[in-house]
Amino acid sequence: MGIIGPRQCGKTSLALGIRPDWKYFDLENPQSFDKIRDDLNFFFKQNSDHVIIDEAQLSGDLFKPLRGVIDSDRETNDRFILTGSSSPELLKNVSESLAGRVAIYELSPLKVNELNEVALFSFYECINENLDSKTLDSLNDINSELTTKNVFDQLVYGGYPQPALKFQDLTDYKTWMENYFRTYVERDIRALFPKLDNIKYRQFVNMLTSHSGTIVNRSQFDRSLDVNETTVRNDLEIADGTMIWRNIPSYEKSKIKSLIKMPKGIFRDSGLCNHLQRIHDFEGIHNSSLVGQNYEAFVTEELIRGFQASSNVSLRYYYRTKCGSEVDLILEGDFGVPPIKIKYSSSSRAKQLIGLVSLLKIMDCPLAWL
Repeated sequence: MGIIGPRQCGKTSLALGIRPDWKYFDLENPQSFDKIRDDLNFFFKQNSDHVIIDEAQLSGDLFKPLRGVIDSDRETNDRFILTGSSSPELLKNVSESLAGRVAIYELSPLKVNELNEVALFSFYECINENLDSKTLDSLNDINSELTTKNVFDQLVYGGYPQPALKFQDLTDYKTWMENYFRTYVERDIRALFPKLDNIKYRQFVNMLTSHSGTIVNRSQFDRSLDVNETTVRNDLEIADGTMIWRNIPSYEKSKIKSLIKMPKGIFRDSGLCNHLQRIHDFEGIHNSSLVGQNYEAFVTEELIRGFQASSNVSLRYYYRTKCGSEVDLILEGDFGVPPIKIKYSSSSRAKQLIGLVSLLKIMDCPLAWL
């Protein structure tokens, strides 16, 4: 089993929680790292099952010997857990050496229902069924145990477990977030991409905060950071691959020819995005000129995580035409392709939903969500 996710989202706690009696090796610990790397074949002879290897991407050499250990007894499952906070390196090694031998699970910071110890919203169960009149009836019966305050607190502070669960003091929260971001740039990124200009990359991520929930215009970054478009494209891939940012592709299966085909992007954790913008309360978000797109990004990420946890959603997209008609999220699975529109308001005017209505007709979909 492989567990991937951003740093400090709970991968180690999950691995040790489900397999508390297994042997545990942390490759960020020099003793564990040296013990494994000194003689990989000897290590796996002594540790052929019931092993957790944390931050496995730090030792790319271990994957080929591990494949040999797995292949020596393919009938036996549940022998190893690998975790990694940097998905590009980990997934590259898994795809090259362990293809067909390991199941990958993606872990994220806590969802709003998890943080408040509430069951997953029953809305997600509807998507597992055929989208028809029965789905509409079941939607009418849904009630949420969450309050508006629960949702807005999550919007402000995000879902990283340690600051969300342990810190009551705003100073401690700010310190944790700043240390987290510094570690991400100065240690994780430096280790994975030693030739990358860390100062430019830090500036790039800070600049991304004002583009969360939007189509990223790479030329704006070119001019502001004095870099070329290739550098911006690579930096976007790094941010997405290290799981602080999520690229969402354009839905290009529509018959409409005037589609914008550049990807849209969102910060995966709203708390980190707000911290980098120096926003630390709901009033700051509410009064921000970016409140609409930040709320859209937050809800989009919550929905994606909910569908990942509960249903057979295989792909997700956004939809926007050159004349401005837009749908924030399109899901694709066995049930069809229902579109979703997200608005930071308690009501919407009909003209704000033109894109949603037109897409329903084009795709012949029985329903959409607002």
